[in-house]
Amino acid sequence: MKVSRLVSTLIGSEIIKIGNEVNELKRKGANIANLTIGDFDPQIYSIPKELENEITLAYKALETNYPPADGVLTLRETVSSVVKSRYGLDYAANEILISAGSRPLIYSTFLALVDPGDKVVYPAPSWNNNHYCHLSGAIDVQVETLPENNFMPTAAELKPHLKGAVLLALCSPLNPTGTMFTKEQLEEICDAVIEENASRGADEKPLYIMYDQIYSLLTFGKDHVNPVSLRPELRDYVVFIDGTSKCLAATGVRVGWGFGPAEIISKMKALLGHVGAWAPKAEQIAVSKYFANEPLVDGFLDQFKSSIKESLDVLHNGFQELKNEGFKVDSIAPMGAIYLTLKIDYIGKSTPEGVLLSNSADLNFYLIRTANIALVPFSAFGNDESMPWFRASVGGCSLEDIKSMLPRIKAALSALK
Repeated sequence: MKVSRLVSTLIGSEIIKIGNEVNELKRKGANIANLTIGDFDPQIYSIPKELENEITLAYKALETNYPPADGVLTLRETVSSVVKSRYGLDYAANEILISAGSRPLIYSTFLALVDPGDKVVYPAPSWNNNHYCHLSGAIDVQVETLPENNFMPTAAELKPHLKGAVLLALCSPLNPTGTMFTKEQLEEICDAVIEENASRGADEKPLYIMYDQIYSLLTFGKDHVNPVSLRPELRDYVVFIDGTSKCLAATGVRVGWGFGPAEIISKMKALLGHVGAWAPKAEQIAVSKYFANEPLVDGFLDQFKSSIKESLDVLHNGFQELKNEGFKVDSIAPMGAIYLTLKIDYIGKSTPEGVLLSNSADLNFYLIRTANIALVPFSAFGNDESMPWFRASVGGCSLEDIKSMLPRIKAALSALK
């Protein structure tokens, strides 16, 4: 069968591959602690009850027809108010675009700003930027980051690659690491972008920043920072990605928003209008009412973040104990999101049966089969398979699951030779 070059060259998702393995073992009766997908088990983390009630009321009010292409006005007005109160950012309703989660917003940002053959710069590890580059025909430049910097990119690492680039894709808190920019780190990157744009002629496309802050309300004692607050002169060059999926455990509710310069947002609106990637109208109305009640949202976040952080802390502390016992493991203290960065430095070891674990995928599948724990290696986020670093997502596991898996990890690693 003849298909397009685009789809015939798509790279398969390593996360889906791991998920298929986990699901097959579960089908056979295995009890796997699934730390792979960046999602929530609604039996453990459910959406706010008040939001659920508002969704039900909106459906009962027959809010079931097409929403406006850029989103229900009341929701865009709520978002305008929220970004002002929480981030000190001034964006009017016509500078805000609602979509079915954040993915259509990221894709439309690429399509609105990037022509085939344009250069896009992003850090590795990071989530899905390589796939969006492929879909838009961009030349992707992955910039390797270091554990010493919590895997956050630095200006020094990025600057050599910014010449001629049209998009710099950044995320904080970062998927997959759960780490965050400091004010100083992001200021230096902003200054590098300003310097690069100052060097370009009037007929040249500027360098834009796509700033994914979908986890910005899930931080643990760290201040979230953004480019426009730090450098207001960048306002015309930054597109923000945000929404409810992560901060309200509402991945299936599908309400995301982007905001930025009105001209770019209007082009993104036109793109999504052809795709039809709109959030359902009832959910938009419900979110507009729920999110407008800031004390209610904060009350939910306090409880939600406390539970997430407890799970992250237990996993982090467990790995630090293993490290202190002499195991070749490490972890980075959680800062935000639902992820913990784990180092499991056992690539090159052999299983008790004599099977060599030659890369991070081999090690991961060994842990799935032996310890009943599934992680995602950083090779799924742009890094080499030789890197012994992994993402653990706690949204789908109970605290009891996480506590019980630590002895199994210890036993599985002890058996390697």
